[in-house]
Amino acid sequence: MTDTPEERISEIDVSEEMRGSYLEYAYSVIYSRALPDARDGMKPVQRRILFQMSQLGLRPDRGHVKSSRVVGEVMGKLHPHGDSAIYDALVRLAQPFNQRVPLVDGHGNFGSLDDGPAAPRYTEARLDRAALLLTDQLDEDTVDFVPNYDNQFQQPDVLPAAFPALLVNGASGIAVGMATTIAPHNPREALAGALHLLAHPDATVDDLMEYIPGPDFPGGGLILDLDAVAESYRTGRGTFKVRAKVVEERISARKMGLVVTELPYMVGPERVIEKIKDAVNAGKLKGISAVTNLTDRHHGLRLVIDIKAGFNPQAVLAGLYKLTPLEETFAVNAVALVNGQPRVLTLKDILQVFVDHRLEVVRRRTRFRLDKRLARQHLVDGLLLALVDIDEVIQIIRASDDATVAQERLMVAFDLSEIQAQYILELRLRRLTKLSRLELEQEQRELADEIAALRAILATEENLREAVAQDLRAAAEILDSPRRTVLSGAEPAVLPPPTDLEIPDLPCQVVLSAAGGLARVAGAAPLAPGGDLPSSVWRSVAATSTRAQVAVVTTDGQAHRLDVVTLPEVARTEDEPVSLAGAIPARELLGVEAVGVFALTDTPVLALGTAQGVVKRVRPEHPESKDTWPVISLDEGDQVIGLGPSADSHDLVFVTARAQLLRTGSTNVRPQGVSAGGMAGIKLAAGDRAIAFASVEPTEEATVLTVAQAAGTLAGTAYTSAKVTSLLQFPPKGRATQGVRCQRLLRGEDSLGLAWIGDHLPHAENASGKPVPLPELDERRDGSGTALKRAFDAVG
Repeated sequence: MTDTPEERISEIDVSEEMRGSYLEYAYSVIYSRALPDARDGMKPVQRRILFQMSQLGLRPDRGHVKSSRVVGEVMGKLHPHGDSAIYDALVRLAQPFNQRVPLVDGHGNFGSLDDGPAAPRYTEARLDRAALLLTDQLDEDTVDFVPNYDNQFQQPDVLPAAFPALLVNGASGIAVGMATTIAPHNPREALAGALHLLAHPDATVDDLMEYIPGPDFPGGGLILDLDAVAESYRTGRGTFKVRAKVVEERISARKMGLVVTELPYMVGPERVIEKIKDAVNAGKLKGISAVTNLTDRHHGLRLVIDIKAGFNPQAVLAGLYKLTPLEETFAVNAVALVNGQPRVLTLKDILQVFVDHRLEVVRRRTRFRLDKRLARQHLVDGLLLALVDIDEVIQIIRASDDATVAQERLMVAFDLSEIQAQYILELRLRRLTKLSRLELEQEQRELADEIAALRAILATEENLREAVAQDLRAAAEILDSPRRTVLSGAEPAVLPPPTDLEIPDLPCQVVLSAAGGLARVAGAAPLAPGGDLPSSVWRSVAATSTRAQVAVVTTDGQAHRLDVVTLPEVARTEDEPVSLAGAIPARELLGVEAVGVFALTDTPVLALGTAQGVVKRVRPEHPESKDTWPVISLDEGDQVIGLGPSADSHDLVFVTARAQLLRTGSTNVRPQGVSAGGMAGIKLAAGDRAIAFASVEPTEEATVLTVAQAAGTLAGTAYTSAKVTSLLQFPPKGRATQGVRCQRLLRGEDSLGLAWIGDHLPHAENASGKPVPLPELDERRDGSGTALKRAFDAVG
């Protein structure tokens, strides 16, 4: 029976062991995993990925390879951690919404702001061109190399880095007892700041902010409070607000909406939708009827938030900023490794570390290139010496017993160094030709020039800085990218009181302009035509209120219900005329031209006329459950040409293209229901058609405008003469008659191109809204028109 070996038990202090183990763990996390190096802006895993991809030859001009292969190479040779951590870092380097300048060109599903990437076996990767600016010149002794985790391979301690990647792409990481968060910046601005610091080493943070005014996030957005940004640049710590880019748009004929096209950094649309739904369900947000995510790969981000009728979109937006990620706080904590130690860095510190690193890289690169060219020059000089008497060289080689003897004899005969003699012995005879001599002499001259230039760079600090500046300018051309994030000094908006969310129900006028635009004008006072108040022209006006509804009648005989609040508001002052330039085209809203508008409260009896001479008076009724309903049944090819309120004291007036005018009393047409087809109004001759219709009070102010057009031209393109006549000059006639002639056409005029009937003198304006004079009132019923001196586009 053998004796049991004696057990050995060592007593240790647990607190000391825990302290030592914790410090080792903390050191490993801080220096080997979580914090970037301020010189190249890379964490160890990112640096190893880029280096190994460079070693594999995965350049932008080569094909993609499976991400699994890249992960395997990095894990097997350089990174002693799991494949998931390596792939996660690879994915982040390829995501354009994560990196301001992506360093990996990914092929496949690399994820989105709301979804993760596909597995590495399904995706492919290669280096992006920006990564070459970080990894190029590794083979020119620009940086130190250190052993990998098992001392089998070498890896760079830092990348050469031709641009300040820490500032351009930012950084984020959580170590033990410390963390880092650095915002991304515009690459051209960052390089401009580095160039300024290179030329002016005593520059301050404020000087650098002339070139780097603020962060530039990949997804855009709006940065508020630039003072906070400046504070973060000066101290390395600070917070500022980042808002989404939101525009107010008309998303349908009857609805306004808020359209989000840019979000704060690393905020996804699905997260925003979820927060909006939570706030709406909790009763914290009002005025939102729906949220639709229309984001796709081709059109980018588009998040549409429908606003309920009667709610102020800007007030709703203020609530969204307060309660959802449409406004986020970005906290800067610029911690990075400098000389192996974690430090909080100001903007100048970040650029200074990069500039110093780049100076060292260019200095080492220049020395390497100088040594290579000096070595080559040494060989070329030896060859040229040998070529002077090539026959003797050959004789020495042939007479020698071995290469060693030949080398020694060549060194003695031509005063060559050992390296030169060895090179001549290894040279092929075909190089020893006359042409080769010429090439060698040319190469000798070029080498001399290059050596002089390289020595000049190393000769003075000024020349070295200029060489670095050239590299930075070249990098700026490659990385040039317009700014995406808007910088604003405005203070964040405050959520208004709940009562301000809803637009107050105030009196207003809904106007259909002569050009076919719809708008609302504030105020209960009617729009007086041609007075000091408004001078714009319009076809129809309905007195209503902001929270009410109106109906717009279109040429196809349909009435369309519209919420007044959805129409654009037009300013109204006592000193200036009302401008309808901001009116929204009715065709854009409804898909067809509008002829009139009326309020759905206290609806009067309406009269309308059609191009085929049909007239109808419509009873004041409309279905409550429908947004569109017919006001007349039209025959094929017919359309409505005019609409207006029709009291029993009114006259109904038609004007035709053949210059016939019919004026008949409204009592000759009995009111009908909305589905009726109307009755004969004016009797049209063959080939004639009605071009204008109105229901007007037959007063002294009632006026008719007729405009003739030249033969052989398109309607509305060549108005030649116009005539303004009092309505009372035309005698009343019975319904379904031809009426009387209203203008004698001159030679070259074939028809009336335009007519207008109203209760006031007409006004005309051109396309830019400027008034155009019309002829004086003509008392002749069938006289000819007055020649037009200026063209006009609208009359009312």
